[in-house]
Amino acid sequence: MFFSLLPFFFGYHLDRRQRRRHAGAQGDNDNGGGSHVGGTVFTLIGLLLGFTLSAAATGFQQRQVLIAQEANAIGTAYLRLDLLPKPDQAPLRSLFREYLQARLDTYKVPVGSPAEHTAYLRSLKLQAALWQQGTTAALTTNNAAIISLTASALNATFDITTTRLVAARTHPPLILFILLFGVALMAALLAGYGMASSPRISWLQTILFAAALSITLFTIMDMEYPRLGFVRVDLADRVLMDGLQGMRH
Repeated sequence: MFFSLLPFFFGYHLDRRQRRRHAGAQGDNDNGGGSHVGGTVFTLIGLLLGFTLSAAATGFQQRQVLIAQEANAIGTAYLRLDLLPKPDQAPLRSLFREYLQARLDTYKVPVGSPAEHTAYLRSLKLQAALWQQGTTAALTTNNAAIISLTASALNATFDITTTRLVAARTHPPLILFILLFGVALMAALLAGYGMASSPRISWLQTILFAAALSITLFTIMDMEYPRLGFVRVDLADRVLMDGLQGMRH
């Protein structure tokens, strides 16, 4: 909140100083265009905040949906192991448990970290093993339906990993955040500038303005990085953890 109060008070004292300097010469009417400029900036910051907050909320919801889709894909592929020959089922079930644990480990650590990369590479190796053993077992049945069902289930399980990775690493361009914070600073400065016409600062309005601006910006950043802040997507991982527990029983 401090970052928005600082330009606010700067704008307030700047206008007060200008008013004292021009007192009696121009009066208080030489600021006529200021309200139009302020209105334009406030409209712009409102649009930027609304657009960015909506995009962050959509991205947050999309990540939750992708986790559910991965849980469904893994669950379907795991159940279809029943179609394969009995001797091949146990090794594949063990591989699936390892794979699901690797997927959970991938997102327990910050996105882009070395630990995430290591866990992701491990899941890719397990994908290769699952595909090789799964398709080999399906081919031994000489049943086209079983081969198709097994291959499609494994494909769906593997494809969602790339989709989730891209979603986790996709954020608005840096220039948008720079623009957002820059316009927010200008809005705070103009808000303080406009309040200088009052004999005293309205602390309630000042604090509410700074709090609303800061909380909105914080919420946007929190939802853009949902594994680091207060708004977390980790709760959605519960469906994967429940799936792993089910595989172990």
